Amino acid sequence: MKLYDYWRSSAAFRMRIALNLKGLDADREYIHLRLKDQSSDAYLAVNPQGLVPTLIDDDGTRVTQSMAIMEYLDETRPDTTALLPADAKGRARVRALSQAIACDIHPLNNLRVLRLLGGELGLDEETRNEQWYKHWVDEGMRGLEGMLADGGAGRFSHGDTPTMADVCLVPQVYNAQRFGCDLSAFPTALRINDTCLEEAAFRDALPENQPDAE
Repeated sequence: MKLYDYWRSSAAFRMRIALNLKGLDADREYIHLRLKDQSSDAYLAVNPQGLVPTLIDDDGTRVTQSMAIMEYLDETRPDTTALLPADAKGRARVRALSQAIACDIHPLNNLRVLRLLGGELGLDEETRNEQWYKHWVDEGMRGLEGMLADGGAGRFSHGDTPTMADVCLVPQVYNAQRFGCDLSAFPTALRINDTCLEEAAFRDALPENQPDAE
C-alpha cells in the first residue's frame, strides 16, 4: 500500500493511527500542504480534491477521505483489528462520535479555512485563533463530551478497545492543545485521549514523530 501523508494533517494523522492499530504497513509519500504540493497537477491526478490522505491499495484501488479509508480497511482486511464494533448499535455510535469530530469540528478549523480567514477575509492571527478557532473547538467538544457521557464509553470512546472514534479524537485534541484551547470542561474526552496515548499505535503516529516533521 501507499499512503499520501503530511505530518500536520489531522486526517492523515488518523490514517497513521489506523494503520498502526491494524498492524499494516504502507509506503509513504509526503505532500507538503503549506508549500501547496496538493495543488500540483501530479497530485490532483491522484486526488482531485487536493487533500490528504489518499491510500493506494496493493491492487491499485484508490481511496480518499480518512473515514472511508478506515471502513475500507476494515472490510478488506477482516483479519486485522476492527475499527468499528461488530454490532449495528455500536457501529452507529462510533460513526456518530467520529463524524461529530470529522464533520462538525475539524472542517471549520482546517488549513484551508484558516488561510481564507487570514488572507482574503483579513482576520489577524489573534482574532482568528481566539474568536474563530477556539469558539468552534469549544462548541464541538462540548457536544462530543455529552455524547461520550451516554454510558457507552469505557477505557476508550466505545468500550475498552480503540475504535474509529478514538482515531478521530486524538488528532482533534492534539490540535486543540496546540492552539492553546482550554479543554478542562471536557474531562471524559481528555481521559480517553490520555488512555489512547498510552498505546504505541497512537504515540508513533504523533506529528512530531514523522519523518517529514519540521
